Amino acid sequence: MTTSSTTDQIPNALVNAIDCQQGAVRAVRFNVDGFYCLTCGSDKTVKLWNPHMERLLKTYSGHGFEVLDACASHESSMVASCGLDKTVMVFDVATGQVLRKYRGHAGAVNCVAMNEESTCLFSGSIDCTIKVWDLRSKSRDAMQVMDEAKDSVSYLETSDHEIIAASLDCKVRRYDIRMGLVMSDHLGKPITCSYLTKDGQCLVNNTADNTVKLIDKETGQLLNEYRGHKHANYRIESVLNNKDSYILSGSEDGKVVVWDLVDGKVQTTLDHIPGKPVHSLSFHPKENCLLTAVESRIYLWK
Repeated sequence: MTTSSTTDQIPNALVNAIDCQQGAVRAVRFNVDGFYCLTCGSDKTVKLWNPHMERLLKTYSGHGFEVLDACASHESSMVASCGLDKTVMVFDVATGQVLRKYRGHAGAVNCVAMNEESTCLFSGSIDCTIKVWDLRSKSRDAMQVMDEAKDSVSYLETSDHEIIAASLDCKVRRYDIRMGLVMSDHLGKPITCSYLTKDGQCLVNNTADNTVKLIDKETGQLLNEYRGHKHANYRIESVLNNKDSYILSGSEDGKVVVWDLVDGKVQTTLDHIPGKPVHSLSFHPKENCLLTAVESRIYLWK
C-alpha cells in the first residue's frame, strides 16, 4: 500500500529474500559501510552475509543458546554477539576465532554495542544492568556496571560520548560519558528500541502501546507520535532512513510501516508474511536500502 508520491525515496521494492537456515533470525544488522550484514540465529550462530549478492561469507559459533544481537566493529575486524546463554562473545571476522568470552551477566543478554574506536563493548541484559567491557584488556571482568534500570535492558546505541539505553521499566536513559551524568525519560510503557536522530537532537522510541514516540533529547518533550503498526507483545525495532526523513518500524502483523518524520503520516507499508512479526530492521548507512527479518528469512528492500 502506498499513500504518497514520495515513496520513490523509500526502499519499497523487494530485491532479495534470503533463507538464513539458522532457525529464527533474532536480529539483522548492517555493518558500518553497508556492504555486509550480520544475522543472529536461534540455532546459536551468527552469520556474516553479503545480502546484495545473497552470499554467506562466514558462520561464527560458540554460543550455548539462541543469539539475540550482534554488532561489527567500525573497522570491521571484530564481531560481538550476545544471547540467552548469558554470555557476550567477540569473534575475529576473518578467522571466526573467539577472541573474548564474557560471562558477567546473571541473565540473558539482549543487546550489544561498541564505541566508535572499538575499544569498549557495552552489553544490556535481562538482569537490569549494562556492563562495559575493555576490548584492549585481557580481563574477563567488566570495567564498569550501570545498574539504574529496574527491568530488562532491551536496546543499546552509542555515539561519540553517549550511551542510549532502552528498558522495559518504561524509561530511556542517556549516559553522558564525558560529564559522568545519567538522564532518564519516563514514557509510560515498556520501550523495546531507542536511538538518536543523526543530528543528535532527538530520540526515537518504540513503546509497547502501538506507538513510536519522538522526544527532544535534552528536555524529554514529546514532539510527535506515530501510529498505524501493531506493537504490544514482541520486541519490535524501528529505524530512521539515512536522511532522517522517514521512520520505518516493524509490526506484529507482518508489515513495516513508514511514516514521514515531520508530519507523522503513514507514507507506505512493506508487506511481509501476514501475521508474522517483523521484529528487526537495519537501514543502510549510505544508500536507500533496508534489511528486515521475519522468521528464518531476511529481506532486502531498495
